[in-house]
Amino acid sequence: MKGYFEKSPLTPLCKRGGSIPEFCQSSGVFQAGCKISHFGKGGLRGILSSKGSPLRSVHNQQGVALVVVLLALVLLTAMVVEFSYGVYTGTNDLYNWRDSQRLSVMAKSGVTMAAKLLQNKDLVSEYTGSIEMPVENPFEDFNGIITLRIEDEDAKFNLNAIVPENGILDETDTKSPYNCFKRLLDALKLDKTIADRVVDWIDRDSAARLSDSEAGAKNGPLDSVDELLLIHGISKEDYDKLLPYVTVNEQRDLLIVNVNRAELPVLMSLLSTNGEETAKRIIESRKSKAFKFVNDFNQIAGTDYGAERIKFDGANFLIRSTASSEGVKRVIETVLDTTSNSVRYWKEY
Repeated sequence: MKGYFEKSPLTPLCKRGGSIPEFCQSSGVFQAGCKISHFGKGGLRGILSSKGSPLRSVHNQQGVALVVVLLALVLLTAMVVEFSYGVYTGTNDLYNWRDSQRLSVMAKSGVTMAAKLLQNKDLVSEYTGSIEMPVENPFEDFNGIITLRIEDEDAKFNLNAIVPENGILDETDTKSPYNCFKRLLDALKLDKTIADRVVDWIDRDSAARLSDSEAGAKNGPLDSVDELLLIHGISKEDYDKLLPYVTVNEQRDLLIVNVNRAELPVLMSLLSTNGEETAKRIIESRKSKAFKFVNDFNQIAGTDYGAERIKFDGANFLIRSTASSEGVKRVIETVLDTTSNSVRYWKEY
């Protein structure tokens, strides 16, 4: 240790004579000689902590290590949070998918139940409107509700009948499907030009009845009521108002309506005069006794419709089956043709 102090730049800084202090290896301090305070300004600590000294180097290394540790902790925390969130969302998605599939099966069971009910024509004929049946906890292992709604599609306005197969509209005949549809629009307080937009969507020609009514026209019959949303100039609000009262089927030459289940706006579309008042009288009359003959209907309605335009029972029914449980639901909408026992339309969401 003496040799170190003799060659060290610290030696000249000692202000007192005498021997160089000895360094005790066991205690780690100087035992004799000059006091530490005599080693210039700041003493020995000031010298050892000066730039480039071993003590400052150790302090710098400790600071860098602390920063590295903190950064590692931040990264690990972020990874743990991200992993936990991924597990949480993944688990929720899995549970939602499981519940959705289960509810889909329940909704299909509801459709099957409704189809069997429609086979009982005597029971169905007793209803003059739609049928609604909420069924709570229908199965032992299912804690939820299945709601069935059955609507007579033949009691609605067939949009495809507006344009006959030959494409020729008879706008002078007050009983033509085109004029009937305009009265339906008027009953719903909708723009009557919607009728012209539907005509241009269906008819085969490219002649526009309105300036923009041929834009993107299909030039063919509608396959579903949802196509109304594709027709230029028909808004979602228009669609929502029309939806409960319109349908589509392959019949193009005549507008045929089941007057025993048709709702007020549809009945009003069939009547050229005193529409609302007469339609209400028809509804009151069929509550006590359903119509069975055309003459009975014409007598109350003040019309002269033939048997080819009026019917008294339905063959096509819309079944809406909704299965819900713990805030999750599944809906199936299907149109069943009871004559051929076939499905004409199916939508699940």
